[in-house]
Amino acid sequence: MSPVSAPETPQRLVAGRYRLRKQLGQGSMGTVWEAYDEFLRRPVAVKQVRLPADDSPVEEIEELRERTLREARAIAVVSHPNVITLHDVAREGDEPFVVMEFVVAASLAELVSANGPLDVAQAAIVGHGVAAGLSAAHAAGVVHRDVKPGNVLVSPDGVVKLTDFGIARNLAERTLTSTGIMLGSPCYIAPEIASGGAVTPRADLWGLGATLFAAVEGHAPYDAEAPAMEIVSQVVNGEVPQPSHDGPLREVIIGLMAKDPDARMSLREVRDRLHPLMPAPGSPVYDSLRLDPEPPEDARTVITKPYVSLDAPTETSPPLAPVPGPLPFQRAGQRRSRSTAVALGAASVVLFAGAAVGGFALTRSVAGQPVLPVSTPAISQQAAAPLRELAVRTADAATLAGEQGGSFSVPVPGDWVKFVEQRSVRNLPNSTRVHWVSPDGTSEIVVERFPNFYPKYTIERYLWALDGRTPGYRVVGSTPLDLGASEQGLQFTYRATEPVAAGSTGSALNRTSIANILPTTKDLWVVSVTVPIDQEDTGSRGLFARVAPEFRVLSRG
Repeated sequence: MSPVSAPETPQRLVAGRYRLRKQLGQGSMGTVWEAYDEFLRRPVAVKQVRLPADDSPVEEIEELRERTLREARAIAVVSHPNVITLHDVAREGDEPFVVMEFVVAASLAELVSANGPLDVAQAAIVGHGVAAGLSAAHAAGVVHRDVKPGNVLVSPDGVVKLTDFGIARNLAERTLTSTGIMLGSPCYIAPEIASGGAVTPRADLWGLGATLFAAVEGHAPYDAEAPAMEIVSQVVNGEVPQPSHDGPLREVIIGLMAKDPDARMSLREVRDRLHPLMPAPGSPVYDSLRLDPEPPEDARTVITKPYVSLDAPTETSPPLAPVPGPLPFQRAGQRRSRSTAVALGAASVVLFAGAAVGGFALTRSVAGQPVLPVSTPAISQQAAAPLRELAVRTADAATLAGEQGGSFSVPVPGDWVKFVEQRSVRNLPNSTRVHWVSPDGTSEIVVERFPNFYPKYTIERYLWALDGRTPGYRVVGSTPLDLGASEQGLQFTYRATEPVAAGSTGSALNRTSIANILPTTKDLWVVSVTVPIDQEDTGSRGLFARVAPEFRVLSRG
């Protein structure tokens, strides 16, 4: 059969048993359905994976299938009222469909987005429930690794469910492949995971602390508007954010968000501290909350290489993968915090569509470092490595909100590493950025898509936003592109200076980017190549000249 998953339709019967009724969520990696189990006559949630395109490597397709089964196996060994229940794993041909408990609930992210910070009793219920669910998972040998408000469901009667085990790791398992993968949401990822260190149950303690931080502060601990790599840089290298909340939850949050994993407060102590703050069972503690969620902003998920063996919780390994090469990354600057939100979902597993299987952002960089390193004297325009052969790759720039029509192809060097991020910028629609980074980390190719950009926005607005968010921004050349669209396109070159973080050594990083701004009927696409400033000429005449003309949009929204 073709490796491309055909779109399902409502009322289709899956595995002769599960009737798909209503689409609950859709993202670049799959779809979640409200369904009906015709054998047991009950509502369920069915999770379907969208497999890569036909020309994707077989290994990538198999990895996605295995990752889906990993989530099912992770949940299957955890039986607890505060963990979402797995019912079944059905198969249609070679494709797995994960059948899970259907819960009419909102995520904690939705509650905070619609109502602002929770009060002490409301937050205590959430924290106690998540801590209980994590205790059960850890006792079964499972580390969640992506504890965040979007993965915590809260029902109107106060029942808390931990969901989205799509990247969970059973400590008895090894990685999927020799290089492995690891996911985590940058605003909530533990520093040791972000930097490629050992994965232990203590990583979930940080996630719980960051989740409680968001619950009582009304926003994530880190700036959700910043690029994923900059957020992770702050997680690894910056100071731990301190909650302004001075109530009884402050000490719990600080105790959980300790950079030293061994210094974090235990789940038992968390539950002991939160239990006295909880109201009597049956109290209508959430009745006053409304649900009026905004589009998703904190649902980005970034994958980093684990670089660890997981035979035991305490096992460690080198911080960098042995392949494909060294990573001389430098620290990035700091960003301020702001509030974040996730779109409303009615079922327990609707979050999967955006981030659970395959998710966003495959990168071999050490999280906490910018994608591109400082340009050193040893790397000059004359000494730059010759370009390898380019191979045409297909990718999908669909968004977490479900805007499709984002398939494209672009030639890239075969050994460059891909990752994807969602970006939110004020006064522009949310965008999806697909990066390919060179093995030495000095250069990158980026394809960025702004869905539904037209007719509300203009290229002038995009350039204004780029200027506002890019330190040292300076345009050094531009040429109009007549594409026959509603607005004239533009090819331009600009330079930027990336400041180093406070307290760091070293000088600022000077970069040159050459970009094509390409309007279509509804979307805006930006195809760019970024190189060290001393490779500006070869970057423009060499790599960009080979990449940009061959870029193709394969499907339009």
